[in-house]
Amino acid sequence: MRVRRLPWNVMMRLNKFLSRCGVASRRQADEMILAGRVTVNGEKITKLGLVIDEINDVVRVDEETVRLPAEESYVVLNKPKGYISSLADRYNRPTVIDLIKGVRDRVYPVGRLDLDTEGILLLTNDGELAYRLAHPKFDIKKEYVVTIKGLFPDHLTEKLEQGVKLEDGYLARSKAKVLSANESNSVLQMELTEGKKREIKRIFAAMGYNVKSLKRIRFADISVEGMRSGSWRYLNRKEVLKLRRKVGLH
Repeated sequence: MRVRRLPWNVMMRLNKFLSRCGVASRRQADEMILAGRVTVNGEKITKLGLVIDEINDVVRVDEETVRLPAEESYVVLNKPKGYISSLADRYNRPTVIDLIKGVRDRVYPVGRLDLDTEGILLLTNDGELAYRLAHPKFDIKKEYVVTIKGLFPDHLTEKLEQGVKLEDGYLARSKAKVLSANESNSVLQMELTEGKKREIKRIFAAMGYNVKSLKRIRFADISVEGMRSGSWRYLNRKEVLKLRRKVGLH
């Protein structure tokens, strides 16, 4: 879906503006501001909380002017293994942007999938929606199918729901059910809301298991069912409105 953005004359915080421009998350925008990388009307900004006029103020990041997109685009990609979930890679590895050459607008991944993880990845230039979808406080559900080495008995799913303590002390909880299990491999379906970095792999490592493959099959109510690996499509209007309602954007 591509939606023309109406030119409202709105006052908003600088970090929110940068997020809506697709430059970075609000937290990353704050770091950019504190590092002196952002100017407003030629003045370097190093303190947080500045409110700007999104129409009339000129904002630059690293001396490059940033603007709100004229149109907002919403894309779902069925990411294959071997692609980095970023716009560019310093090691010249393939990125998800290489897979969406037909998308006319510059869009950004909502969160990340590891290089060897496949499945659903949303991309958009709607910075506010992306920020909220990725923020833990909105409890956006993500579903995965994970294959691990060895037998994983049913009763251990209770342990996953109670929480597995990771090496940094974080208690990771997830709903799970065993789809199949034998001495060689076990396949589970898992549901997470927070989704910390490499969380599923870290959960199973803490329990003494190695993850062989991982696929995200659903993000909120969006799935890649029927989409071949590496293909993409625009979200339809109904899907976009549903996502926005989930995070309090009407």
